[in-house]
Amino acid sequence: MFDDLALFVAIVEAGSLNQAAARSGTPPATVTRRLQRLEQQLGVRLLHRSARRLVPTAEGWQYYAQCRPLLHALTQATQSLDQSMHQVSGSIRVLAPVNLANGALLGAWPGFLARYPAVSLELELSNEVQDIVGRGADLAIRVGPQADSLLVQRRLGRIELVLVASPAYLAQHGSPADPDALSQHALIVAEPIRAWRFRDPASGAERTLMPTASRLRVNDMRLAVTMAEQGFGLLLCPMTECHAAVERGALTRVLEPWRPAGRDVFAVWPQQGFTPARVKALIEHLAAYAAMSPLLGGDHQAVAAGGLGA
Repeated sequence: MFDDLALFVAIVEAGSLNQAAARSGTPPATVTRRLQRLEQQLGVRLLHRSARRLVPTAEGWQYYAQCRPLLHALTQATQSLDQSMHQVSGSIRVLAPVNLANGALLGAWPGFLARYPAVSLELELSNEVQDIVGRGADLAIRVGPQADSLLVQRRLGRIELVLVASPAYLAQHGSPADPDALSQHALIVAEPIRAWRFRDPASGAERTLMPTASRLRVNDMRLAVTMAEQGFGLLLCPMTECHAAVERGALTRVLEPWRPAGRDVFAVWPQQGFTPARVKALIEHLAAYAAMSPLLGGDHQAVAAGGLGA
Protein backbone atom coordinates (compact mmCIF):
# COMPACT_ATOMS: atom_id res chain seq x y z
CA MET A 1 0.00 0.00 0.00
CA PHE A 2 2.92 2.32 0.66
CA ASP A 3 3.92 2.36 -3.01
CA ASP A 4 0.36 3.18 -4.05
CA LEU A 5 0.23 5.97 -1.48
CA ALA A 6 3.48 7.43 -2.82
CA LEU A 7 2.08 7.20 -6.32
CA PHE A 8 -1.08 9.07 -5.30
CA VAL A 9 1.00 11.92 -3.86
CA ALA A 10 3.05 11.97 -7.07
CA ILE A 11 -0.15 12.15 -9.17
CA VAL A 12 -1.47 15.12 -7.19
CA GLU A 13 1.86 16.95 -7.45
CA ALA A 14 2.23 16.16 -11.16
CA GLY A 15 -1.33 17.29 -11.95
CA SER A 16 -2.10 14.40 -14.27
CA LEU A 17 -1.88 10.65 -14.54
CA ASN A 18 0.26 10.83 -17.66
CA GLN A 19 2.79 13.17 -16.05
CA ALA A 20 3.03 10.99 -12.97
CA ALA A 21 3.46 7.93 -15.18
CA ALA A 22 6.23 9.64 -17.16
CA ARG A 23 8.11 10.76 -14.02
CA SER A 24 7.95 7.33 -12.40
CA GLY A 25 8.63 5.38 -15.59
CA THR A 26 5.39 3.45 -15.12
CA PRO A 27 2.87 2.77 -17.94
CA PRO A 28 -0.24 5.03 -17.64
CA ALA A 29 -2.53 1.98 -17.51
CA THR A 30 -0.59 0.68 -14.50
CA VAL A 31 -0.85 4.06 -12.77
CA THR A 32 -4.62 4.09 -13.31
CA ARG A 33 -4.98 0.52 -12.02
CA ARG A 34 -2.96 1.23 -8.87
CA LEU A 35 -4.92 4.40 -8.15
CA GLN A 36 -8.20 2.48 -8.46
CA ARG A 37 -6.83 -0.20 -6.13
CA LEU A 38 -5.92 2.41 -3.52
CA GLU A 39 -9.40 3.97 -3.72
CA GLN A 40 -10.98 0.54 -3.30
CA GLN A 41 -8.82 -0.19 -0.23
CA LEU A 42 -9.74 3.15 1.33
CA GLY A 43 -13.37 2.95 0.30
CA VAL A 44 -13.37 6.56 -0.94
CA ARG A 45 -12.87 8.40 -4.20
CA LEU A 46 -9.65 10.41 -4.15
CA LEU A 47 -9.66 12.12 -7.57
CA HIS A 48 -12.17 13.61 -9.99
CA ARG A 49 -10.93 12.51 -13.41
CA SER A 50 -11.93 13.70 -16.88
CA ALA A 51 -10.30 13.74 -20.27
CA ARG A 52 -8.69 17.12 -19.54
CA ARG A 53 -8.63 17.58 -15.79
CA LEU A 54 -7.61 15.79 -12.62
CA VAL A 55 -8.77 17.36 -9.36
CA PRO A 56 -8.57 15.80 -5.87
CA THR A 57 -11.86 15.33 -4.07
CA ALA A 58 -12.28 16.83 -0.60
CA GLU A 59 -11.26 13.49 0.86
CA GLY A 60 -8.38 13.35 -1.62
CA TRP A 61 -7.05 16.74 -0.47
CA GLN A 62 -7.32 15.66 3.15
CA TYR A 63 -5.55 12.39 2.47
CA TYR A 64 -2.81 14.15 0.49
CA ALA A 65 -2.25 16.75 3.25
CA GLN A 66 -1.91 14.03 5.89
CA CYS A 67 0.25 11.64 3.89
CA ARG A 68 2.71 13.98 2.20
CA PRO A 69 4.70 14.88 5.38
CA LEU A 70 4.75 11.23 6.44
CA LEU A 71 6.19 10.22 3.08
CA HIS A 72 8.76 13.01 3.30
CA ALA A 73 9.84 11.90 6.79
CA LEU A 74 10.05 8.25 5.72
CA THR A 75 12.11 9.20 2.67
CA GLN A 76 14.54 11.14 4.87
CA ALA A 77 14.79 8.22 7.29
CA THR A 78 15.50 5.83 4.42
CA GLN A 79 18.17 8.14 3.01
CA SER A 80 19.77 8.48 6.44
CA LEU A 81 19.81 4.69 6.87
CA ASP A 82 21.31 4.30 3.41
CA GLN A 83 24.08 6.73 4.33
CA SER A 84 24.71 4.85 7.57
CA MET A 85 25.02 1.54 5.74
CA HIS A 86 27.03 2.71 2.75
CA GLN A 87 29.04 5.74 3.88
CA VAL A 88 31.99 5.61 6.26
CA SER A 89 30.55 7.90 8.90
CA GLY A 90 28.99 7.69 12.34
CA SER A 91 30.01 6.08 15.63
CA ILE A 92 31.64 2.66 16.15
CA ARG A 93 31.64 0.99 19.56
CA VAL A 94 34.53 -1.45 20.00
CA LEU A 95 35.34 -3.89 22.82
CA ALA A 96 39.02 -4.80 23.12
CA PRO A 97 41.55 -6.23 25.61
CA VAL A 98 43.36 -3.49 27.52
CA ASN A 99 46.96 -4.48 26.77
CA LEU A 100 46.32 -5.37 23.13
CA ALA A 101 44.53 -2.10 22.39
CA ASN A 102 47.24 -0.13 24.21
CA GLY A 103 50.06 -2.21 22.79
CA ALA A 104 50.20 -4.03 19.45
CA LEU A 105 47.13 -2.19 18.10
CA LEU A 106 48.02 1.21 19.55
CA GLY A 107 48.89 2.76 16.21
CA ALA A 108 45.76 1.47 14.48
CA TRP A 109 43.31 3.83 16.19
CA PRO A 110 44.83 7.23 15.28
CA GLY A 111 45.48 5.99 11.75
CA PHE A 112 41.83 5.04 11.31
CA LEU A 113 40.47 8.31 12.72
CA ALA A 114 42.82 10.32 10.54
CA ARG A 115 41.71 8.42 7.45
CA TYR A 116 37.98 8.69 8.20
CA PRO A 117 37.26 12.10 9.78
CA ALA A 118 33.48 11.50 9.73
CA VAL A 119 33.81 8.50 12.08
CA SER A 120 34.00 8.54 15.88
CA LEU A 121 35.32 5.64 17.96
CA GLU A 122 34.10 4.50 21.35
CA LEU A 123 36.64 2.05 22.76
CA GLU A 124 35.71 0.03 25.85
CA LEU A 125 38.80 -1.74 27.11
CA SER A 126 38.57 -4.78 29.37
CA ASN A 127 40.40 -8.05 29.74
CA GLU A 128 37.09 -9.81 30.36
CA VAL A 129 35.25 -11.38 27.43
CA GLN A 130 32.11 -9.27 27.23
CA ASP A 131 28.82 -9.86 25.45
CA ILE A 132 28.97 -7.86 22.22
CA VAL A 133 25.21 -7.60 21.78
CA GLY A 134 24.57 -6.95 25.45
CA ARG A 135 27.13 -4.15 25.51
CA GLY A 136 25.68 -2.62 22.35
CA ALA A 137 29.00 -2.96 20.54
CA ASP A 138 29.60 -3.08 16.80
CA LEU A 139 32.88 -4.97 16.98
CA ALA A 140 35.16 -6.77 19.44
CA ILE A 141 38.82 -7.73 19.36
CA ARG A 142 39.42 -11.14 20.92
CA VAL A 143 42.38 -13.43 21.46
CA GLY A 144 42.28 -17.20 21.24
CA PRO A 145 39.84 -19.68 19.64
CA GLN A 146 36.36 -18.31 18.98
CA ALA A 147 33.60 -20.88 19.29
CA ASP A 148 30.56 -18.57 19.33
CA SER A 149 28.53 -19.49 16.22
CA LEU A 150 26.40 -16.36 16.61
CA LEU A 151 29.38 -14.14 15.77
CA VAL A 152 31.14 -13.50 12.49
CA GLN A 153 34.91 -13.56 12.88
CA ARG A 154 37.96 -12.53 10.91
CA ARG A 155 41.47 -13.52 11.84
CA LEU A 156 43.68 -10.45 12.13
CA GLY A 157 46.99 -12.03 13.09
CA ARG A 158 48.83 -14.23 15.55
CA ILE A 159 50.59 -13.36 18.77
CA GLU A 160 53.76 -15.29 19.57
CA LEU A 161 54.08 -16.56 23.13
CA VAL A 162 57.53 -16.75 24.72
CA LEU A 163 58.94 -18.06 27.98
CA VAL A 164 61.19 -15.42 29.53
CA ALA A 165 63.21 -14.70 32.64
CA SER A 166 65.67 -12.05 33.74
CA PRO A 167 69.42 -12.66 33.28
CA ALA A 168 69.80 -12.33 37.06
CA TYR A 169 67.24 -15.09 37.70
CA LEU A 170 68.88 -17.41 35.17
CA ALA A 171 72.33 -16.73 36.61
CA GLN A 172 71.12 -17.74 40.07
CA HIS A 173 68.77 -20.62 39.22
CA GLY A 174 69.89 -21.83 35.81
CA SER A 175 67.82 -22.37 32.70
CA PRO A 176 65.34 -25.30 32.40
CA ALA A 177 66.26 -27.89 29.79
CA ASP A 178 62.66 -28.87 29.01
CA PRO A 179 59.11 -28.17 30.24
CA ASP A 180 59.34 -30.92 32.88
CA ALA A 181 62.06 -28.91 34.63
CA LEU A 182 59.71 -25.96 35.14
CA SER A 183 58.41 -27.57 38.33
CA GLN A 184 61.81 -26.81 39.88
CA HIS A 185 61.56 -23.08 39.15
CA ALA A 186 59.67 -20.07 40.44
CA LEU A 187 56.84 -19.32 38.04
CA ILE A 188 54.88 -16.17 37.32
CA VAL A 189 51.41 -16.98 35.98
CA ALA A 190 49.57 -14.16 34.25
CA GLU A 191 45.90 -14.35 33.34
CA PRO A 192 44.40 -15.30 30.99
CA ILE A 193 47.23 -17.70 30.05
CA ARG A 194 46.44 -20.53 32.48
CA ALA A 195 47.65 -23.43 30.29
CA TRP A 196 51.28 -23.43 29.18
CA ARG A 197 51.56 -25.29 25.89
CA PHE A 198 54.88 -26.22 24.30
CA ARG A 199 55.72 -28.05 21.09
CA ASP A 200 58.37 -30.77 21.32
CA PRO A 201 61.18 -29.82 18.87
CA ALA A 202 61.91 -33.49 18.19
CA SER A 203 58.47 -35.03 17.72
CA GLY A 204 56.32 -31.95 17.11
CA ALA A 205 53.89 -33.16 19.78
CA GLU A 206 52.28 -30.58 22.00
CA ARG A 207 52.80 -30.74 25.75
CA THR A 208 50.47 -28.86 28.07
CA LEU A 209 51.28 -27.81 31.62
CA MET A 210 48.85 -26.31 34.11
CA PRO A 211 51.03 -24.47 36.65
CA THR A 212 49.40 -24.89 40.03
CA ALA A 213 52.29 -23.70 42.19
CA SER A 214 53.46 -20.20 41.35
CA ARG A 215 55.54 -17.53 43.03
CA LEU A 216 53.14 -14.93 41.64
CA ARG A 217 49.74 -15.14 39.98
CA VAL A 218 48.32 -11.90 38.58
CA ASN A 219 45.60 -10.79 36.15
CA ASP A 220 47.66 -7.99 34.59
CA MET A 221 50.29 -8.93 32.02
CA ARG A 222 52.30 -5.73 32.27
CA LEU A 223 52.79 -6.15 36.00
CA ALA A 224 53.81 -9.76 35.38
CA VAL A 225 56.46 -8.61 32.89
CA THR A 226 57.78 -6.06 35.40
CA MET A 227 58.04 -8.74 38.09
CA ALA A 228 59.85 -11.07 35.69
CA GLU A 229 62.33 -8.26 34.93
CA GLN A 230 62.92 -7.97 38.67
CA GLY A 231 63.97 -11.62 38.77
CA PHE A 232 61.01 -13.21 40.55
CA GLY A 233 60.55 -16.12 38.16
CA LEU A 234 59.86 -17.51 34.69
CA LEU A 235 56.95 -16.02 32.78
CA LEU A 236 55.02 -17.21 29.72
CA CYS A 237 53.68 -14.12 28.00
CA PRO A 238 52.84 -12.62 24.61
CA MET A 239 55.76 -11.16 22.71
CA THR A 240 53.57 -8.09 22.26
CA GLU A 241 54.00 -7.43 26.00
CA CYS A 242 57.67 -8.22 26.52
CA HIS A 243 59.41 -7.45 23.22
CA ALA A 244 60.88 -4.18 24.51
CA ALA A 245 62.32 -5.89 27.58
CA VAL A 246 63.77 -8.68 25.41
CA GLU A 247 65.30 -6.21 22.97
CA ARG A 248 67.05 -4.23 25.73
CA GLY A 249 68.22 -7.39 27.49
CA ALA A 250 66.08 -7.06 30.61
CA LEU A 251 64.47 -10.42 29.78
CA THR A 252 65.93 -13.48 28.05
CA ARG A 253 64.01 -16.08 26.07
CA VAL A 254 64.05 -19.53 27.67
CA LEU A 255 63.36 -22.98 26.17
CA GLU A 256 63.50 -21.52 22.67
CA PRO A 257 63.47 -24.88 20.86
CA TRP A 258 60.21 -25.68 22.66
CA ARG A 259 58.00 -23.28 20.77
CA PRO A 260 55.01 -22.19 22.90
CA ALA A 261 51.73 -22.30 21.00
CA GLY A 262 50.78 -18.83 19.76
CA ARG A 263 47.34 -17.23 20.02
CA ASP A 264 45.26 -15.96 17.12
CA VAL A 265 43.73 -12.49 17.23
CA PHE A 266 40.23 -12.03 15.80
CA ALA A 267 37.84 -9.24 14.97
CA VAL A 268 34.33 -10.49 15.78
CA TRP A 269 30.94 -8.91 15.22
CA PRO A 270 27.26 -9.93 15.41
CA GLN A 271 25.71 -11.82 12.54
CA GLN A 272 23.42 -9.55 10.56
CA GLY A 273 22.24 -9.12 7.01
CA PHE A 274 24.26 -5.98 6.40
CA THR A 275 27.35 -4.68 8.14
CA PRO A 276 27.61 -0.87 8.11
CA ALA A 277 30.31 0.56 5.88
CA ARG A 278 32.04 2.22 8.85
CA VAL A 279 32.40 -1.15 10.62
CA LYS A 280 33.66 -2.83 7.44
CA ALA A 281 36.20 -0.02 7.03
CA LEU A 282 37.51 -0.52 10.57
CA ILE A 283 37.81 -4.30 10.10
CA GLU A 284 39.78 -3.82 6.88
CA HIS A 285 41.97 -1.18 8.53
CA LEU A 286 42.76 -3.45 11.48
CA ALA A 287 43.52 -6.38 9.17
CA ALA A 288 45.90 -4.26 7.08
CA TYR A 289 47.56 -2.83 10.18
CA ALA A 290 48.02 -6.28 11.72
CA ALA A 291 49.43 -7.67 8.48
CA MET A 292 52.19 -5.05 8.56
CA SER A 293 52.91 -5.45 12.28
CA PRO A 294 55.82 -7.73 13.24
CA LEU A 295 54.15 -8.31 16.61
CA LEU A 296 50.96 -9.67 15.06
CA GLY A 297 52.43 -11.62 12.18
CA GLY A 298 53.51 -14.63 14.24
CA ASP A 299 57.09 -15.72 14.96
CA HIS A 300 57.94 -12.04 15.49
CA GLN A 301 58.24 -11.48 11.73
CA ALA A 302 56.32 -9.15 9.44
CA VAL A 303 53.53 -10.69 7.38
CA ALA A 304 52.87 -9.51 3.83
CA ALA A 305 49.77 -7.37 3.45
CA GLY A 306 46.77 -9.35 2.30
CA GLY A 307 48.07 -12.60 3.70
CA LEU A 308 45.43 -12.94 6.38
CA GLY A 309 42.31 -14.96 5.79
CA ALA A 310 38.78 -13.70 6.27
